[in-house]
Amino acid sequence: MTFNKIKYAIAILVIMQAGTSCKKDFLEVAPRGTALEGNFYKTDGEVYQGLIATYDVMQWGNSGGYTMKMPLLSAASDDCYAGGSSPSDQPNWVAFDNFKMDSRVGPQVGLWSKNFTGVYRANILLAKMELNTSLTPAFKTRVAAEAKFLRAYFYFDLVRFFGRVPLITKMLETSELYTQKQVDPALVYAQIEKDLREAFPGLPASVAATEKGRISQGAAKALLGKVLLYSNENAKMAEAASLLKDVNTNYGYQLLPNFGDIFDPKNKFSAESILEIPHSNNAAWGDWGFINGGEGNVAPQFIGADSYSGPLYSNGWGFCPVTESLVDFMKNDPRFAFTIIDGKDLKSQGATYTARYQNTDYFIKKYAPLAAVRATSGTAELNWPINEIEIRLADTYLMEAEALVRAGGDQGRAQTLLDLVRARVGLASIPATIDNIYNERRLELATEGHRFFDLVRTKKAAAALTGFAVGKSEHLPIPQDEIDLTKGGITQNPGYN
Repeated sequence: MTFNKIKYAIAILVIMQAGTSCKKDFLEVAPRGTALEGNFYKTDGEVYQGLIATYDVMQWGNSGGYTMKMPLLSAASDDCYAGGSSPSDQPNWVAFDNFKMDSRVGPQVGLWSKNFTGVYRANILLAKMELNTSLTPAFKTRVAAEAKFLRAYFYFDLVRFFGRVPLITKMLETSELYTQKQVDPALVYAQIEKDLREAFPGLPASVAATEKGRISQGAAKALLGKVLLYSNENAKMAEAASLLKDVNTNYGYQLLPNFGDIFDPKNKFSAESILEIPHSNNAAWGDWGFINGGEGNVAPQFIGADSYSGPLYSNGWGFCPVTESLVDFMKNDPRFAFTIIDGKDLKSQGATYTARYQNTDYFIKKYAPLAAVRATSGTAELNWPINEIEIRLADTYLMEAEALVRAGGDQGRAQTLLDLVRARVGLASIPATIDNIYNERRLELATEGHRFFDLVRTKKAAAALTGFAVGKSEHLPIPQDEIDLTKGGITQNPGYN
């Protein structure tokens, strides 16, 4: 059938429908072939699709601009610079790097949009399940627990990035969309704790091999331990230590014998991994206008050396060059070789690359674009099958040790935990003081995206970060569009215009 014949057939169909559309039963026919919010979430399968849609937001790295947490937070810290081809390449990253953001310049639009999308999808899921009495009980319990975990996860990012944010725990009516107000961060933290505590009983202790990427009970407890630690209330440190001890001893997690194996793409969901966001090249994605539609991780493309030609790696875009201060801090540490790529060493082996803005000749290695896993279908830059590890066992060891020291708890166990992290890479014991634990976090977790928030919560950011202003730079500016849409109902964070 030609295009004209198709249009003709459609015209006849429209006329036929017009002739019968005055009947009431026609008007009341349920929509066919169209999944709408009102007729979806009826079965286990449909609810599961809604759950996957909520998980999907975790891997987004391009909402209102590039916002991949690992490299972005590394650029904001003293681990890396922003980099790129020039200061105007990704001005939002440069502004975060030097703390010269304003209401329209910075990564705030993407981070706000991503995390509130995750909250919105979790709220829909919870609301629809609450009304549904036909779902399999065990399935409903587990999915509700996952939805509450995910809402807590997105709100933990929102409160750390923005401080005061609207606290939304239900589906909003249209009339409520533009009347939301920010609340005190303490209320947001309280809701995060509530969601995570309610999630525990419904989550499995372990996740089957076919379900890797779904949340386990250990991951939920690890996140709550982290939330309590980041709330910075010493009264909560004992509970944080107890939760993290549970994670560290009762769920079968193990430190990998070789530090360098943690970030090998062949070791996805290893015994050390507690919370890991999966990425793949299965979708063979190629849409530059909708990067979030694929399953790949674009961060490796960002951090690779520009126009690289040589062994091991593929070419990247030259963002996040490692700072000289991190290089100096780690140069005698056994983890250096698995954390930082020495570009000059590669050049001595015949490699070439283009030096870009803020080049130091040092690059992030943990998530580097390895030539061996570069996608061969779709657009390779968008399809890196390299997972993001958000929480791993060495991190929870050090968080438990810190909580124990801050709570005045079992100092012997704090020492044991610090020693275990250091012994893996052949380092001798040092006293488990709070400063030594903080230094160990930088060495062990360098370039993994933890450093910026560690500096903020320990109040060391102003001393470590050029341009950081106490009372302002702890948070991002609120996106100007949110202020405009609510006609000033949502207000700007202190210090920003």
